[in-house]
Amino acid sequence: MATDEPIMASVAGRYASALFELAEEEQQLEQVEQDLTDFQKLLDENEDLRRLVRSPVFSSDEQLAALTAVLQRVAIDGLAANFLKLAARNRRLFAVPDMIKAFRAMCAEARGEVEADVASAFPLKDEQMKELKDALKASAGGKEVRVNLKVDPALLGGLVVKIGSRMVDSTLRTKLNSLKIRMKEVG
Repeated sequence: MATDEPIMASVAGRYASALFELAEEEQQLEQVEQDLTDFQKLLDENEDLRRLVRSPVFSSDEQLAALTAVLQRVAIDGLAANFLKLAARNRRLFAVPDMIKAFRAMCAEARGEVEADVASAFPLKDEQMKELKDALKASAGGKEVRVNLKVDPALLGGLVVKIGSRMVDSTLRTKLNSLKIRMKEVG
């Protein structure tokens, strides 16, 4: 699957593409996507697991043994588990977050969706989420938008929205920093 897109030319893109083709062939796209999403949530929530994945200090055998135990504990098996174990054996565990992101993007594209990563200073209410999805759908050419929301209180207020290579930062923190810089230029 040759492509001009940078993510697909990367190691993460090649691994994700191979997994996508296999999962599609085995008719397990939904299950694999869910398992990888669950694993990404574990990575986001657990510092020790992030250290295991990122650190070159651990041998591939150590990473594989620890990863196998984690996967068994959270009941991730099948293609997703085999994929993650392969990444560990090949010393590519550090690239797994990018592999997951690329895989999820391929799944979304196959469904005619786009993914949007949204950071907010506080959890959005259902009505706010609906308005956000509607606005994003309009800007994405009518495609359905899957929103991945992360709460970051450091933003103070507003949103950071990323769709593909586009990013809109309307956070209070950014506006205050911009004002601070302008005030330094004047004074």
